[in-house]
Amino acid sequence: MKGRKMIAAALLAVLVAVLSACGGPQQQAQGGQQPVKVVFWYSVGGKVAEATKALVDQFNKTHPGIQVEAVFQGSYDDALNKLKQSIRSNATPNVMQVYDIGTRFMIDSKAIVPVQKWIDADKLDTSSFEPNILAYYTVDNKLYSMPFNTSTPILYYNKDMFKAAGLDPEKPPRTFEEVAASAKKLTVRDDSGKVTRPGLTLAIYGWFFEQFMAEENALYANQSNGRDGAATAVAYDNAQGEKILNWWNDMVKDGVCENIGRKTSDSQKAFIAGQTAMTIDSTGVLPDIMDGINGKFQVGTAFMPRPAGSDGGVIIGGGSLWLMGNHSAAEEKAAWEFIKFMTAPEQQAYWHIHTGYFPITKLAYNEENLKQFHQKYPQFKVAIDQLHSSPITRATQGALLGVFTQGRQEIETAIEQVLNGQATAAEALKKAAARVNEAIARYNQTK
Repeated sequence: MKGRKMIAAALLAVLVAVLSACGGPQQQAQGGQQPVKVVFWYSVGGKVAEATKALVDQFNKTHPGIQVEAVFQGSYDDALNKLKQSIRSNATPNVMQVYDIGTRFMIDSKAIVPVQKWIDADKLDTSSFEPNILAYYTVDNKLYSMPFNTSTPILYYNKDMFKAAGLDPEKPPRTFEEVAASAKKLTVRDDSGKVTRPGLTLAIYGWFFEQFMAEENALYANQSNGRDGAATAVAYDNAQGEKILNWWNDMVKDGVCENIGRKTSDSQKAFIAGQTAMTIDSTGVLPDIMDGINGKFQVGTAFMPRPAGSDGGVIIGGGSLWLMGNHSAAEEKAAWEFIKFMTAPEQQAYWHIHTGYFPITKLAYNEENLKQFHQKYPQFKVAIDQLHSSPITRATQGALLGVFTQGRQEIETAIEQVLNGQATAAEALKKAAARVNEAIARYNQTK
């Protein structure tokens, strides 16, 4: 009899242990067990890093069953190189922030779990999420990663300089032709004809070229931008690509657009200092620009310029959160809880206010603190309107290339060659396309 009681007690203990293990992370912590650890790799610095860490801290405080460890991994490229090593050693993080142009590589790595799996399992309502933002990370009707830091480029302009030049500060230029005409009127020259202040300062940035192509509703790569199959070649070495570089080069030759090099930080500084009347930059730097100007002059914002008659739109940029595979079921679920937390309206409002990146859910605009933020920075309305007015096409979804980093560098080299008078637009684009196509072929053979 005594033996039977001992056996029954042992079985009961085993049953309790099994039931405890079946509980979620929250239940496990309440039962005195260790929280589930989630390793999160991120690649943003400065104020964006501070906002990221603040949200991680908030999650950890409100989810005692889960402990997220945020680890900075350097630049996006540095992080991807570390990820490749961790995949080989089966030591990947649970969640990883990856820049937009890393999407093709992440899918091809086969080391990830599409977030669509958990959206479906959780029946997460994504109807309030921004469709243009979701479209970039949606491949074959499946959302692969959760958008996180999202931005688009816009035109920034000095309203005071517009007034002084006889231009209407409430009617900014919209087309390539209007930008060139406005830049000419805004350019200041001394008595000798030397330019002392250009009308436009534009950094040589491959992302801008991609945006100009999308504004023409033109594809960057074949296979519908690599979305109806793996891209085998780029598609910008054509009349539409040449139109962009010729417009840009004509303004530089006329002295109305400054060739400031590849750093957008330099064009930002020039605009803030009142050394140029217009520039193009990310919506993510709008608060920095406004704070830098600090009321010295009125700032206007406008849609990205495009050739007259074009019907395209902008492509979102930035980064997203990827759920990595080959982890325990408990860790995967905990990692998903963290990603889901980051998409909630309250967190997205905080994120937008402290970083300048778009909220991925429209419900964030109902948060009172965000409403106050937009009253302080009404220039954001243009960015939001531009996002909402952009049609979702294969062009505006953006291209998927496994060698996009090199692709951008090659385009920037092509732009430099044209602006420095070393090649025509057709020649430079043809050379860039040839080099990128070789890289695509090598990538497709080894993926």
